Amino acid sequence: MAKHSHMSWKQDHPSTLSSNSVQKAERLLKLAKSHPEEMAVEHVFNQITHAENALLNAEQYGEHLDIVQQNKDQLELIKQQLHEVKKSLK
Repeated sequence: MAKHSHMSWKQDHPSTLSSNSVQKAERLLKLAKSHPEEMAVEHVFNQITHAENALLNAEQYGEHLDIVQQNKDQLELIKQQLHEVKKSLK
């Protein structure tokens, strides 16, 4: 796949970046559930922030808004589950 010299692939495909970011948050959440430690929870939180930014970017570009909405819904579920993991740490 050829790279555009004037744009990164992230700028070229913001909906792909947002989908990948949400998937990574989901993987990190699974890890935090199986190994509930403060550091694992922090990694999930950081990835959620990254995914939210990627979703906003994809929204601004108006790319695949149906996928963006699905990713937003998935991210909300991840946040709820992360909250449960955080409660179990206390």
